[in-house]
Amino acid sequence: MKQPRPIIQVRRLRKIYCMGDEKVTALNGVSLDILQGEICCIFGTSGSGKSTLLNQLAGMEKPTSGEVRIRGVRVSRLDEEELAAFRQRSIGFIFQSYNLLPSMTAVENVAMPLMFRGIPKKEREETAARMLRQVGLGHRLNHYPGQMSGGQQQRAGIARAFAAQPEVIFADEPTGNLDSRTTREIMEMITGFARQLHQTIVLVTHDPEMEQYADRVIRLVDGTIISNRVR
Repeated sequence: MKQPRPIIQVRRLRKIYCMGDEKVTALNGVSLDILQGEICCIFGTSGSGKSTLLNQLAGMEKPTSGEVRIRGVRVSRLDEEELAAFRQRSIGFIFQSYNLLPSMTAVENVAMPLMFRGIPKKEREETAARMLRQVGLGHRLNHYPGQMSGGQQQRAGIARAFAAQPEVIFADEPTGNLDSRTTREIMEMITGFARQLHQTIVLVTHDPEMEQYADRVIRLVDGTIISNRVR
C-alpha cells in the first residue's frame, strides 16, 4: 500500500516579534510534517504560539527564519500576488468568527471563492447551493448572516471552505463560539468532508475535546513543539 506523502513541511521555523526594545520569540525552531489527508490538531494555551504557527502555515506572516512548504511550494518565499493565487488554488479557511460578508446571502458567500477561479456565475451558485444543502442549510440559501444562528453561520463557513475542494483547509478555533452539541455536529461535518475528499485539515484549538477527531496531535508550549503524536 502506498504511503501518504507530506503535504506540509515545516523546517526550523522561527518567528520573533519586536515590541519596543524587547524581542518576543513566538516560534522557536519548529519543524514538522503533516501528511496528505491527515486531520491535524495543534493544541496550546493562549501565548503558546499556535495562532502564529497557523499564520505561518497559511502564509499570513513571513517567518524570521526557516521555511514552510505546501506540496513542495515554498509558501514563505512567495510574494503577495503569488501567495494570493496559491491560496485561491490550494487553501481553504474556517474561522472562529465565521467571516461571512454581512451584505451577501449564504449562497453568495459560499460562491465567492469560486469566483476567483473564473467559474461562471451560474455554475458557482449551483455549487454553493449544493454545498449548503449538504451542510443542512437548504432552507437558508438566500438568508443573510444576520438572519442565521452562530451554528448556521459556521455551517455556511464550512460549505465555503470546501466548495472549491482545496487540498488544505486551515481551521482557527472553528468551534470556539459554539455550544457542545453544535461543536460535535460541526466537527463531524468537517472531518466527514475531509475524509470523503481526502483533504488535509490543520486545526488550531485550546479545547482538548478536539483530540478525538484528529489523526495527528501536536502540542505547543512557548513556541516549541513538546509532543507530535499520531493517533
